[in-house]
Amino acid sequence: METAKRIDAEKRKGKTLGRLAGVCVAVKDNICTKNVKTTCSSRMLANFVPPYNSTVIERLVNEDAIIVGKTNMDEFAMGSTTESSYFGPTKNPWDVSRVSGGSSGGSAAAVAVEEAIAAIGSDTGGSVRCPASFCSVVGLKPTYGLVSRYGLIAFANSLEQIGPITRDVYDCALLLNVIAANDPRDSTSVSIDHDDYTEQLDGIIKGLKIGVPKELMAEGTDERIVKAAWKAIYLLEELGASFGETSLPNIEYALPAYYLIAMSEASSNLARYDGIRYGYRAEGTIWSDVFSKGRKIGFGSEVRRRIILGTYALSEGYYDEYYMKALKVRTLIKNDFERAFEAFDVLIAPTMPLLPFKIGEKITDPLALYLTDIDTVSVNLMGGCAVSVPCGFIEDLPVGMQIIGKPFDEELILRVAHAFEQNTSHHQRKPKFTNKINS
Repeated sequence: METAKRIDAEKRKGKTLGRLAGVCVAVKDNICTKNVKTTCSSRMLANFVPPYNSTVIERLVNEDAIIVGKTNMDEFAMGSTTESSYFGPTKNPWDVSRVSGGSSGGSAAAVAVEEAIAAIGSDTGGSVRCPASFCSVVGLKPTYGLVSRYGLIAFANSLEQIGPITRDVYDCALLLNVIAANDPRDSTSVSIDHDDYTEQLDGIIKGLKIGVPKELMAEGTDERIVKAAWKAIYLLEELGASFGETSLPNIEYALPAYYLIAMSEASSNLARYDGIRYGYRAEGTIWSDVFSKGRKIGFGSEVRRRIILGTYALSEGYYDEYYMKALKVRTLIKNDFERAFEAFDVLIAPTMPLLPFKIGEKITDPLALYLTDIDTVSVNLMGGCAVSVPCGFIEDLPVGMQIIGKPFDEELILRVAHAFEQNTSHHQRKPKFTNKINS
């Protein structure tokens, strides 16, 4: 409220305001905000208050955005449902008995029920696109290095990327204009010139070549979702694009490669939470007891599982057999995408292989949960960009379409998404459960 009053006062005085003046933005709880708790939805960091802002928050505040709150998430961004949060799950605004997706489920739900105009999430293997699909909003996973990760609490450094979640494609492009910039504090940040992303939203896709990866339309994906994706592709064809089938033959290895890499990096990153320097501290005077008890109590079961598996994959005698092999498979998947993009401008597939499922339905079966990431993790492995946009409803539950682009081709995928959005009404439909969401 204080920020809003300041912006109103400056406007009355005729001062030049930022591009996001007065816009309410919610922030995923793994992105540091000065003097505001940043917990990663974990008991381990339940009382952590950062003394600084992440680069993304700095850029939002500099453009006069109003940070209205932190959003719920899977603990340390490890999950696809927001059920692993220490604070409980975020409900899906279309059906409160179902999951909102994850790990940025709180951000997507907050935008869907209009608690915020826009939100910021992070995408390690689909964590922006999955909840965007499940909550019927727009979610962008930018190219690795386009948006600074300084101030993002690390899970898997080589995979994760901060991205916007909004109600429509224009807002997504506007938010990307603000947060996409080189940052000397982030060694993975890339210096690249880009035009105003909103100016590219002209609706013109005549001559565009769309590739449809057959592996992402295959068995394992709900047939009704495949049908909705094809309906969207046919609409884009009517708007002047052409399409053809393509293949990503090594994508069947994407899930095991992704989880080996992600868990290994998580094992390394989360080693710092020892109860002495960082994180929850258990009672005791012997270091080994404080360390082991603190991590057992401070971390939830999913985080502990990934740390254990990642530590195993990095251990002597198994490093080459697991972690190094996963890195080699990552290269093969990247090569598959490069070959596909030689023939096509963008690739299109369903964002998620299934509809939002019931809370509690899969949480006790980790392998079943991991399989829900089959359509999204490959984009993080190859380092490109992808956006999920609403493309229909099945039994009143949202369906998302994923538009995948080459690295730093955000202008093109946003233009395709905007053209589709302008010729459909899915994004205008609003959920009925607007006051029962714990985002």
